[in-house]
Amino acid sequence: MKLLLLYAAITCLPSCYASSGDRSHIYQDCVSRCHTQSCAAGPADLPIALRLTRWTCTDDCKYQCMHLITDAAIDTGERIHQYHGKWPFWRFAGMQEPASVAFSLLNLLFHVRGAQRVRQRIPIEHPMRWYYLAFSAVSVNAWIWSSVFHTRDLPTTEKLDYFSAALAIIYALFYTIVRLFHLYPRRTPQHFRRRAHHIWATVCCVAYISHVTYLTVLPRFDYTYNMAFNLGIGMTHNVLWLLYSLPASLSLVRRFPGKPKSYRPTFASKAAVFVLLTTAATVLELFDFPPWYRTIDAHSLWHLATAPIAAFWYQFLIEDSLDDSWRTAKSE
Repeated sequence: MKLLLLYAAITCLPSCYASSGDRSHIYQDCVSRCHTQSCAAGPADLPIALRLTRWTCTDDCKYQCMHLITDAAIDTGERIHQYHGKWPFWRFAGMQEPASVAFSLLNLLFHVRGAQRVRQRIPIEHPMRWYYLAFSAVSVNAWIWSSVFHTRDLPTTEKLDYFSAALAIIYALFYTIVRLFHLYPRRTPQHFRRRAHHIWATVCCVAYISHVTYLTVLPRFDYTYNMAFNLGIGMTHNVLWLLYSLPASLSLVRRFPGKPKSYRPTFASKAAVFVLLTTAATVLELFDFPPWYRTIDAHSLWHLATAPIAAFWYQFLIEDSLDDSWRTAKSE
């Protein structure tokens, strides 16, 4: 699920940070010479794939110098450096990080399939069906911008990636509260629940708009705040689903309307498994290493790991929605 983008927001180094590679005099001199020879006389004739993905002559000089220095480092057995917050990747069709692009699109595909399964399996009258379809939509949007950002890391694509990820994360918390505290519409509406739903929706909207506004008006993007915001929401989401999965003897939430707190279907454990899987996938980010064949790094592997976890989560949501307890809820 797109909540997994929380961990990307927490662990990704912002590309604007200087790294050891781009601080070196060898790199800076190389870029300066390349710019003088190739760019100063006028626009360079770049391949159409680079022009379509908004590479400039200077960008291409940085790319070429980065790989020239990396080639020399590999030949001499020296340490490989990062440049502008990123490892040296071979580009493909203008994409800076083709593996992360491919795996982001894989996540997008899993969410599209998840939405299809929700439509096919969850009855149209189910109160949570619309919420899960909306979750799929914001997740697809987030993975689209993730793939765009990994194609070209620019200030605009970076913000769109972060903001769409934050939207998916906060929406995940929104529908979790609606589901676990039974704020969804009922056939016999209760004014308290309706007001609570409206208040909660307003809180989420205001929080998201304030988050985006704050990060937009600042002269420099506040990465620390962005991490803290996403971490707080994501951890709250995970804790709530852990409460859902507690043993029947320790139940703190009433999982289904019309049933006691002690009612715990066997699939409830899957919520805890999901939390464990997302945590385990995040460990990949801790093992930051130069990309294999300048293509696969820890972050791209993290993207690869999140795709099947998303499929697992949709399966859980569908099982939860098909529990017989919902039939009792219809009569309320």
